[in-house]
Amino acid sequence: MINMNNAVENRKEKTHKPRSQWFDAWRRFRKNPIALAGLLIVLILILTAIFADIISPAVYDPHLGIVPAYEFQDLGNRNASPSWEHPFGTDNFGRDIFDRVVHGSRISLLVGFVVVGISMVIGVSFGTIAGYYGGVTDSVIMRFTDIMLAIPNILLAISIAAALGAGLINVMIAVGIGSIPLFARQVRSSVLSVREQEFIEAARSIGASDVRIMTKHILPNCMAPIIVRATMGMATAILSAAALSFIGLGIEPPMPEWGSMLSEGRRFIRDYPQSTVFPGMAIALVVFGLNMLGDGLRDVLDPRLK
Repeated sequence: MINMNNAVENRKEKTHKPRSQWFDAWRRFRKNPIALAGLLIVLILILTAIFADIISPAVYDPHLGIVPAYEFQDLGNRNASPSWEHPFGTDNFGRDIFDRVVHGSRISLLVGFVVVGISMVIGVSFGTIAGYYGGVTDSVIMRFTDIMLAIPNILLAISIAAALGAGLINVMIAVGIGSIPLFARQVRSSVLSVREQEFIEAARSIGASDVRIMTKHILPNCMAPIIVRATMGMATAILSAAALSFIGLGIEPPMPEWGSMLSEGRRFIRDYPQSTVFPGMAIALVVFGLNMLGDGLRDVLDPRLK
């Protein structure tokens, strides 16, 4: 009887065990169909990028040997309409558009992650320092941020890309620098609301250093808005990189970047619309999915919207 009572008490303790904040966030997230749809689109993009070589394997070219599928040119089958052999048709060089869209997902995903990484590391650092110390430090950082925000993000990216030159790395640097102020202001506002909490005062009273307080106590309590901003920032980064490639300042052919594919196909948009329709749909779908995911995360993680 005693063993049975202990088992019942243990079961009650497990049943009434307090759930973590992230578990509650996931429970609310699952109830949001729009956020789940955005998550599904993002997962499809990630899986497509990971398994691009399996989905679209390399082919044999009689002149060049084994080449990536997105580079193989069938000049006798240029501007072909969608078919079973070429689901998205071919472009003006006879390259399979489906293969190029699939491999282009890798570039878009890489651009999104690297741009968000650059802007997050620098922007979060500046925002945390400005919000924690305040005073002159805050004024200097925020005035510099205001100057950058006064220039539209895409124009700033165009200026930096024009100075650095075209290329994948230069595009990521250009778009990443333009996104830094957004993270800085977001994190600063969160730090201002956290730094006066009692647990921060307790950490100071036991002699914790400023670096430890910012990294171990303040930043973990600011992760929710950072995650939302990062998700939204990925969509903006992919769209900005596509825009730079479209005007010739981004990733150059034959790399299968969706923006450059649009730029190449715009000359044939009236007679052969498949050259622009499918890359444009890929950009729109991914940006739409990331925005839906970001909106869902904001609804879930923002305590004011609970």
